[in-house]
Amino acid sequence: MSFALALERQIASLVHPNVLNSQAERHRHEAFILRRLASSVSVMCLAPLFLAIYGAPAVWHALVFVWCVLPIGAVVLLSRSGDLLMAQTICVISFIGAAATIAAGGGPWEAALVWLVLAPFEGVLSQDFRLVFAAGAFSALAAAVLALADQMGWIRTGFGAGHTALLILPAIFYATLVAYGIVEFQKRRDHSAHLKAEHYRAVYDTVGDLVVHHDRSGIVEFVSPNCMELFGIPARELLGRGLFDRVHVADRPTLLKAVADAAASAATVRTTLRLRAAPTGGAGAQADPGFRWVEMRSRRFKTGGGEADGNRVVSILHDISEQRRREEDFETARAAAAEVDLWKDQFLANVSHELRTPLNAIIGFAEMLANVQLVPQDPEKRREYATIIQQSGQHLLSVVNSILDMSKIQSGAFDIRPEPFAVAPLIDLCCDMVKLKAREGGVELVRAYPEKLEDVVGDKRACKQILINLLSNAVKFTPRGGRVTIKLRPEGTHVVISVADTGIGIAPQDLANLGNPFFQAGASYDRPYEGTGLGLSVVRGLVGLHGGSISVESEIGKGTCVSVRLPLDCRRPDALKNRAAKIETAARRSAFEDPRQFSSEMMVKKIA
Repeated sequence: MSFALALERQIASLVHPNVLNSQAERHRHEAFILRRLASSVSVMCLAPLFLAIYGAPAVWHALVFVWCVLPIGAVVLLSRSGDLLMAQTICVISFIGAAATIAAGGGPWEAALVWLVLAPFEGVLSQDFRLVFAAGAFSALAAAVLALADQMGWIRTGFGAGHTALLILPAIFYATLVAYGIVEFQKRRDHSAHLKAEHYRAVYDTVGDLVVHHDRSGIVEFVSPNCMELFGIPARELLGRGLFDRVHVADRPTLLKAVADAAASAATVRTTLRLRAAPTGGAGAQADPGFRWVEMRSRRFKTGGGEADGNRVVSILHDISEQRRREEDFETARAAAAEVDLWKDQFLANVSHELRTPLNAIIGFAEMLANVQLVPQDPEKRREYATIIQQSGQHLLSVVNSILDMSKIQSGAFDIRPEPFAVAPLIDLCCDMVKLKAREGGVELVRAYPEKLEDVVGDKRACKQILINLLSNAVKFTPRGGRVTIKLRPEGTHVVISVADTGIGIAPQDLANLGNPFFQAGASYDRPYEGTGLGLSVVRGLVGLHGGSISVESEIGKGTCVSVRLPLDCRRPDALKNRAAKIETAARRSAFEDPRQFSSEMMVKKIA
């Protein structure tokens, strides 16, 4: 079995590449090569035995040997050019030449007759009527010439006898008619197969899917012609192992299992896999670059041979990339809707708490001041109530402003107005705005930046809001006796502003959700820190509008460091606006930086 397989592979390697796409033509070439090589090699193997029995050969013996091995040249020609008709013509000439040499050399005329009769049959494999009739005509002509030469006494061939001449020509004529009938039958069969192929082609075009035929091992033997139209791949590239090589590596076992299961049962086997197709201009939903999702339905069919030859598998490949894209879009929309619902619940839970508390204070103290019986007589007490109402109103205004800013940022209605400004004075201003709160909470506030800094081109109001939010959060979450440090440093074409504190820190499971609207680390209804969870979300949106990025380092009990990286020139094309800044999170990598350890180039100032 292994020798037969090796021989089959060796013969297949001699076939010209131009006929590999046609299975029938390839089989004809392989049959010609095998038959001609077998006959010529047999003659060469018998040559030593002839020499051993009969001794030195005569001249005509040597010429017959040359005619018998001439088909090897025809095999070489066929392998180089793919011209089967020319190769068959050479073989017909070798048959007639061998017959003439045997007859002229005084050999047995019966052997010459056999060669002449077989000459028309050599044209059968080429399926060409011209070669069949030409072989018959030249065989008859050779027989007639040999008979005439024998009659004239030029040579002794045995063809001169009357009864022999009467038998030779009818035999050649009959052989030619039989060869013609065989060729006619083959052509009719090929025509029938062509009609059936056209029928299947029409079916394949109507179905609109790719049709593939496999053998039991998954080797592709046929691909429907619409392969180029559907996937941009020439059909010949999927033949053999081409389909297997174009399937995603992770899906190749699935392909082989589907073909094997279909070949072993009468059921239709369905599977889904990814096929590498030609690049397309559209943004298709592909799992990986260049891959399309296809649904493959496979079923066994019989080819008419025995059990070993009869089991083949036909597969229909349907492109479901668009369907997968719709499913993924639906899942994305569903996840987004679920996230919106979650944010809505968090908003209602947090904002209702933030609104009810100051509103209760405003309503309660306002009623006391409006009621003659409840209003305190002490002016200081009335002033205190008015201050509480004013502070509660400011708190409500801050909550509403944060919500409006977040809404504008997410809807793309928040426009920034870039202008050159110095960052250091802005930092001083923001530190002055929160120093009172820091002093009341017993928090040390320190700022540090180089003496000479380039101006930044950006929205000064938005940058002020970024710093106020970061500083307010740092002060709010830092216990008494702690420290908040704001540090500024240039970094190439960017400037990095870091706000570090020694506060409560953020749990690792909460780091991934930082910057989401209404998210609060460790959120609960009895949490000791007020706020809606919009501060960092607003910072993220504003930094994104400036083309910057955010990094957060935090650890429970060791504090948090938020670093904002902004370009020196924040003017960006409109197509890149409204993208939320990316937040990189990590555990605290280093201990809190002591202001005394800053370089001498830094201007360090304790604010509170």
